[in-house]
Amino acid sequence: MIPACFSNPNTNSNTSSQAPQNLITCIYQTQLCNSPTQLTLTWSKTLFSHSLTIHPSDHSFSISISLFPSTFSLFKTRIGSKSIYLTHHNYQRIKLFWDFTRAQFAHNSAEPDSCFYIAIICNSRLEFFVGDLKDELTRRSSLTGFHYLPNSTLLSRREHVFGHKSYITRAEFMGSKHEIGIECGGGVLTVKVDDETKLVVKRLAWKFRGNERMTIGGVEIEFYWDVLNWVVHSNNSNGHGVFVFQVGEGGIWPEMVGPEKRLIRKSLSLPAGDPTVLGSPASSWSSVLQWAEESSDGGGGRRSSSCSSSTTKSSGSVGGFSLLLYAWRKD
Repeated sequence: MIPACFSNPNTNSNTSSQAPQNLITCIYQTQLCNSPTQLTLTWSKTLFSHSLTIHPSDHSFSISISLFPSTFSLFKTRIGSKSIYLTHHNYQRIKLFWDFTRAQFAHNSAEPDSCFYIAIICNSRLEFFVGDLKDELTRRSSLTGFHYLPNSTLLSRREHVFGHKSYITRAEFMGSKHEIGIECGGGVLTVKVDDETKLVVKRLAWKFRGNERMTIGGVEIEFYWDVLNWVVHSNNSNGHGVFVFQVGEGGIWPEMVGPEKRLIRKSLSLPAGDPTVLGSPASSWSSVLQWAEESSDGGGGRRSSSCSSSTTKSSGSVGGFSLLLYAWRKD
């Protein structure tokens, strides 16, 4: 079933089929045509489609790739390439290569785990690469070895997951991959990493916001939570929790575009005068992001938080990483 918080009981099946099952947005620090830039990859999965959208911070191009299009589609682009001329870089040409033919995905995830690649080549030099099939790329691109293996850095990752009381995601901290589980029920919040309980928060009605430090794979993580929506909307599926796992000074908060932006807009469509507006998504994400931002600016420690306008960056530094997780209830 598609989450009730995204459609009314009378909503037709076409609308339901377009509701996201998983949304992941990643920002990488890399370069294009020898110019430093931030590259955004957004993985989106619905009932009948699966796609990847790529665009740089200067918006010099945007491309969408269908990983698993509708069965009615005549074109399947799980392997392909495309040449693009960058208007912001004196019309220099870059070439994108991708291959998802054998891509392996974790359960219901929009982002592949292995057996895939995405690459950007400029002037016979590899400037961006994500995946694990480097030899396949070498054969396709006619490169005689990698002239330049980029040191692209993942600055931040934002994911929307859907569940009943349990939410699962996967993240990489300082090169080490982990499975993260968040469970909420009976007024108790439990955070598990690789099936090991890292944090238990009781009496959520009073502790609906907070932060704690934990160690994951030898890396110190600052964890923030805001489950006010779950407390306010305890009897229906309109609420969601917001969680931040932050390493160091934090990363860059990706701008919301496309299906992710539509998802948030729809969740904000509360009736006028609704007394639960204080539990709206706007207050949750702004408060927890402000909290993380203040801590990364040097405040640290545990503190109370108030609502503010939506935050798009943490400290603005590229010296850390942030995982921002939206956990949505579904019926």
